[in-house]
Amino acid sequence: MRTLIVTEFISLDGVIDSPGGGTHPRAGWTFKEVPFVAEAYEIKGTEQLEAGAMLMGRVSYEEFAPVWPSMVEDFAQYNAMPKYVVSTTLTEEPTWNNTSIVRSLDDVADLKQGDGGPIIVHGSATLAQGLAAAGLVDRYHLLVFPVLLGAGKRLFADDAGAQFAKLELVEQAAYENGIIKAVYDVVR
Repeated sequence: MRTLIVTEFISLDGVIDSPGGGTHPRAGWTFKEVPFVAEAYEIKGTEQLEAGAMLMGRVSYEEFAPVWPSMVEDFAQYNAMPKYVVSTTLTEEPTWNNTSIVRSLDDVADLKQGDGGPIIVHGSATLAQGLAAAGLVDRYHLLVFPVLLGAGKRLFADDAGAQFAKLELVEQAAYENGIIKAVYDVVR
């Protein structure tokens, strides 16, 4: 069985919206608001090397697909590995190399049953919340940024119907720019 890892840049108040660009009023908050410290981002390189597949929602796919394929040095492994877009509305065949559409969380559960390295989930707040509610998330890789954004898409659902999850901290680090790395396993 494959491990499903949700990886996010997240503000201290839980917002994951537009960390590198996008429609949030403070889009790009990861690099505009916090000084760059290379060590804080080492987990991103490790994720790319260890992942066996990438999973994303339609909106993240539409943001990543036009950009990441041209970033050969930064995203070589991601560009080569199998990628899955969870969408009920995407009708055009994906153009990003080695990308397939899956239509439901049941399809994601089937992917987890296969062989291979971890399935990494980038972006996709709605997808991450759905995966968590369905009990499909095994691990969270969070880079917590020392900013409060106040509003925007959040990683964790803000409703009484959200599934409770107990998490175990398995790795942590703090960096001189205030970023905190927190890796949590979901306790089952």
